[in-house]
Amino acid sequence: MKIPLLHSFSSIPLWIFPIFIILLSCQSPKEIEELDLVEIPNSYATGFAVFQGKGFKVVEVRQAFPDAHPTFHYLVKEMPDLKLDETEFDAVISLPISKAVLTSTTHVPHLDYLEISEVLIGFPNLDLISSPQTRKWIDAGKVTDLGSGAQANIEKIIELDPDWVMISTLGEDLKNLEILKSAKISTILNGEYVENHPLGRAEWIKFTGVLLGKFEEAKTVFSQIESDYNQASDLIRELPENKPKVMAGVMYKDIWYVPGADSWGARLLEVAGGNYLFEDQKGTGSAELSFEYVLENAYQADFWLGAADFKTLEEMENADPRYTHFEAFKQGNVYTYTQKKGPTGGLEYFELGYLRPDLILKDLIKILHPDLLPEYSLYFYTKLDEK
Repeated sequence: MKIPLLHSFSSIPLWIFPIFIILLSCQSPKEIEELDLVEIPNSYATGFAVFQGKGFKVVEVRQAFPDAHPTFHYLVKEMPDLKLDETEFDAVISLPISKAVLTSTTHVPHLDYLEISEVLIGFPNLDLISSPQTRKWIDAGKVTDLGSGAQANIEKIIELDPDWVMISTLGEDLKNLEILKSAKISTILNGEYVENHPLGRAEWIKFTGVLLGKFEEAKTVFSQIESDYNQASDLIRELPENKPKVMAGVMYKDIWYVPGADSWGARLLEVAGGNYLFEDQKGTGSAELSFEYVLENAYQADFWLGAADFKTLEEMENADPRYTHFEAFKQGNVYTYTQKKGPTGGLEYFELGYLRPDLILKDLIKILHPDLLPEYSLYFYTKLDEK
């Protein structure tokens, strides 16, 4: 099946994909339903739920991927000598943990913000990580590069013997799961990318927090992000109806890719007070359009967001002279978020953006309505040819 792309204002997403593919099978065991559990409600995220028991938590992943599937149940033992039937759970984690393997850059900031970056011991393609704190551990030789070959990754993971492995996609090959199960390695599915509300994706730090024994700290981190996001969104409530017109994306092999109108990025643009000119392209993924269609519908756009990896307007024009037909290009209102990179080329937007939608929202407000944030400097976005 097709792996979902990062829903943002880009043409071809550059997000890191997980290193191996696993399809999990799970049930809704009666034994779990009979436990004395109290749900700790989420505010925005719908893909997972946390329940408190006596000396343990149960985490349910209700939406690990877009397709319909049974709920996954993970037991997190807060007391090491806890006596509980563990056979009905898809994975069991005993706290405290000291070794974790991640497979998506979007999960790296969770460790940083929870001040537990040192537990990361394995990751695919370390160059993709931009986090300064995690790079310190990488440079110190504390994190193993898991490479790109699926079987080699599994072998390295087993050799590392982590307390758990977190992955963020699925496939149809069961053999990797069986290998990990045989090695007694807990494998956790993270479905943050399925959430469409920006704060829903950010709230998955609570999910990671449970697995790390840092749930209260995760709640505190998320509360601050939520507050900053809502304060920023309040700024645009009194805006006039005539909102700035926004286009997105660039051409790849004669196809113009734009975010669907129901995507995470489109939601952020709406909250920021922008008029997305491709709102007729329904869906949470990327829409494929012709140049002629984009020109007809967006040639008068005020702003052009997500100009791929171009660094200058001249570079854009050399790549495709047709870009010069758009008013946003003529006025120099073209922005990219791919210029802020870590020392080895990792893109910070794709790493930190899920956790910090408040920063993306502020960037968009600063671009579209600069008077509302006069003292704010863009964090992720860069204006091409900015003097």
